[in-house]
Amino acid sequence: MTNFYPIFLDLRGKKCLVVGGGSVAARKVKTLLSSQAKVTVLSPALILELQELADAGKIKYLQKTYNPTYLEGVFLAIVSTADKEVNCSIAADCRSRHILVNISDASSLGNFIVPAVASQGDLSIAISTGGKSPALAHRLRKDMENIFNSQYGSFLDFLGEMRPRILKTVSDPSKRKDLFSEMAGRDFFTLYCTLTTEQLNTEVNKIIARYQG
Repeated sequence: MTNFYPIFLDLRGKKCLVVGGGSVAARKVKTLLSSQAKVTVLSPALILELQELADAGKIKYLQKTYNPTYLEGVFLAIVSTADKEVNCSIAADCRSRHILVNISDASSLGNFIVPAVASQGDLSIAISTGGKSPALAHRLRKDMENIFNSQYGSFLDFLGEMRPRILKTVSDPSKRKDLFSEMAGRDFFTLYCTLTTEQLNTEVNKIIARYQG
């Protein structure tokens, strides 16, 4: 069994290559674009959705078949062709060049897998089954999206706004840690969801005051 190392990658400005022009490739491209990656799609043909992205200049399109020269400068590659021999060849080429590569529907060929992700704003919960059951991962993603609804996204934004204030006003690291834990707890989340803005600010001031000094 492969023990994958869970990680979130910063792909801003990174050159990413998607080989394939179908619906699977389109889903991968949209995720990469949402991460602000520089996306190149390599395929003899594209579905309409990808063609529209190319026409709008959001992706670079190479209307060609695969050649190893297209891996030059690539940070990450995702392969979603129906040709198993091509997939194996690209995977081997990427590995020899120390390029991160994912092969759709054949995770064992690549060196990373893509988790199912439940997102609410900046809150992201990644779910992986080690490639054994993508269907279960997607079902769990839907469950997580129901549990962690949109209120969690705004709650995270609020905690992010409070963090600089707490770092500035609570000098003791141990107390800060306890304060961060309290504000991230379920009881405070309930207050956040039920109190008015004025009431919440009053409660926050009381909580912070307990940890000062």
